[in-house]
Amino acid sequence: MSPDTPPYPPNPATPGWAAQHPTTYSPAPQPPVKPSRRTAWLTHGAVGVVALFLGAAAGGGGAEADGNAAAAPAATVTATAKAAAAPAPTVTATKTVTAKPPKPKGPATTVAGDGEYLVGTDMQAGTYRSAGPDDSVLCYWERAKDSTGDFDSIIANNNLQGSGRVTVYKGEVFKTTGCQKWAKAG
Repeated sequence: MSPDTPPYPPNPATPGWAAQHPTTYSPAPQPPVKPSRRTAWLTHGAVGVVALFLGAAAGGGGAEADGNAAAAPAATVTATAKAAAAPAPTVTATKTVTAKPPKPKGPATTVAGDGEYLVGTDMQAGTYRSAGPDDSVLCYWERAKDSTGDFDSIIANNNLQGSGRVTVYKGEVFKTTGCQKWAKAG
């Protein structure tokens, strides 16, 4: 070993070592350590909250204009961060439902111009109106005690050349031929 070489490896931490050994290895400069996003959010959030409270305190917080208001106590801000929990999975259940047609609300209040109807079952009792004959010359209607077709079962009948009305009662049979539709009028 030469007299200039120390018996141990050089120590760059020794004061004045770099001045004595200018040609020796020096460590490369390290880039500054970036704070984590969480730390940055906490820092910025805490600064924002403190600035908000200081701004509110400097603004007077609604104190009276003449200065007689008591001084507000100083605000203390504590920022606490918690790790966000993972969101719970969403479960969607699907059920197929077949719509049922609405049930009729009883006997009809409108009947065709040709037919035989039992009042109270096929059509409601009440007064019905027709605009008269459809494409024929006459519109015939009949109220009957039953549906036998016997002459003695007829309660009332008529031939209409124009519009007309008839009142039917529960239990009767209403017969119509060559008429436009009958609609309940009352």
